[in-house]
Amino acid sequence: MALSALDLFSIGIGPSSSHTVGPMRAAARFVDGLRRVSSLGQVRRVTVQLFGSLAATGVGHGTDRAVVLGLTGADPETVDVAAAFSQFDEICDTRRLLLGGEHAIDFDAGGDVEFHRKPLPRHPNGMRFTAYGASGATLAEAESYSVGGGFVVDRDAGDGLGTDDVAVQHPFTRAAELLAQCSVTGGSIADVMLANEAAFRPESETREQLLRIWAVMQECVENGCTREEKFLPGRLRVRRRAPELRRDLRADEADERARTGTMSDPLWAMEWVNLYALAVNEENASGGRVVTAPTNGAAGIVPAVLHYFTRFVHGADDDAVVTFLLTAAAIGILFKERASISGAEVGCQGEVGSACSMAAAGLCAVLGGTPVQVENAAEIGIEHNLGLTCDPVGGLVQVPCIERNAIASVKAINAARLALHGDGDHRVGLDAAIRTMRQTGRDMKSKYKETSRGGLAVNVVEC
Repeated sequence: MALSALDLFSIGIGPSSSHTVGPMRAAARFVDGLRRVSSLGQVRRVTVQLFGSLAATGVGHGTDRAVVLGLTGADPETVDVAAAFSQFDEICDTRRLLLGGEHAIDFDAGGDVEFHRKPLPRHPNGMRFTAYGASGATLAEAESYSVGGGFVVDRDAGDGLGTDDVAVQHPFTRAAELLAQCSVTGGSIADVMLANEAAFRPESETREQLLRIWAVMQECVENGCTREEKFLPGRLRVRRRAPELRRDLRADEADERARTGTMSDPLWAMEWVNLYALAVNEENASGGRVVTAPTNGAAGIVPAVLHYFTRFVHGADDDAVVTFLLTAAAIGILFKERASISGAEVGCQGEVGSACSMAAAGLCAVLGGTPVQVENAAEIGIEHNLGLTCDPVGGLVQVPCIERNAIASVKAINAARLALHGDGDHRVGLDAAIRTMRQTGRDMKSKYKETSRGGLAVNVVEC
């Protein structure tokens, strides 16, 4: 099994990689499987059962909408986000669904999508799809799990976590192995990753795809800053802050430069970092186009820190952006391999904590950090997010998720800068921190793992 940087950074739709992107992919995969075993024309009915966390917070995360659109053949990367809500409403109103985009069946979203709070044994995010023929006999059944970051594991097929038949040049699953590969090759973490990516595609294509990822991140920030709606979707009525905040920052900056010729506030860059993260996560909460980095709930951290680098650090260019993303992806692979990036499995430490670690590593690398300094930055980023719970109010990826991304983005920048002041020698290694995160997640009560049954979710009045 091998993971690519483009597995960690994929283009999807909000508000959740595990509750929206993964279920949409799983539903589309089920339909593709149906095509292989029988004609779609034989299908008269399809049912979907959502288990565990997908049931507990599925409506708030748009899981029902995601699986229904997935059954029509929609893909998270290409689905028309502007039309997604109206398309789902039309299916609900007409009780008709175009299976795989080609075969119309009767479909009652209120009855054919079932929610079961008891999880399946393998993972908290379980799904079961069943197709029936004209006589009511079962034509096909599939059980899938959305394990974070949009990754889907099928019970009876491949695990969906990578490419089994690809052998990378410099394999690693631990930070110690990654550093050893850097030592042997004499290159950076990004160099090791780029060599490994050659097993998947030509180097020019890897670079092109990573720059496309960066372009989507920039577009996401712009969309988040230009939305006209005052409130985010959902019953919490959370007010959007990014559009007004950018107007204020631009006005303050113009005024200050007109008076003094420069910006005198030493924390001015932090204001923009907050904006970038808020913009991405408000866009995610709206069901917009985002990059899983490595999840949707933590999608604002890597873009915010990368925006900080390109705006406030002299000499930032496309080559550095590619280095940043490759380095961050290498750290993300460690979390995916050795622990989890699923909030339903280990809490928010697996989402925001992993993203903070990845962003810290990427920034440290482009600021001139050695591999051991980069590993130190990544360790600092996760160590100070250990134990972070996932307790979304109302089951929505809004409170505390949006602000949490802003805080973690600033933390990532601090982690990178702190690591650069050292020589890489530190008491706690990244492998130990990742192992601790996995153990902490195992010990964490389920009510603090994306079920909205504990923490802020029960202590904040929704209205």
